Amino acid sequence: MYAALWRILPGPLWVRILIVVVLVVAVLYALAFWVFPWIDDLTAPTQDVTVDQ
Repeated sequence: MYAALWRILPGPLWVRILIVVVLVVAVLYALAFWVFPWIDDLTAPTQDVTVDQ
């Protein structure tokens, strides 16, 4: 599957590497700023812990 994706990328090797790096950074940015906070909001009520002394 990755070989097929690599073949459809345009340009020489350095352009393909640049495209892959930009795509990986974009995915990590989306995960860090949209997906993970959304998941945290869904799971936050179950993590509220109080300890009585």
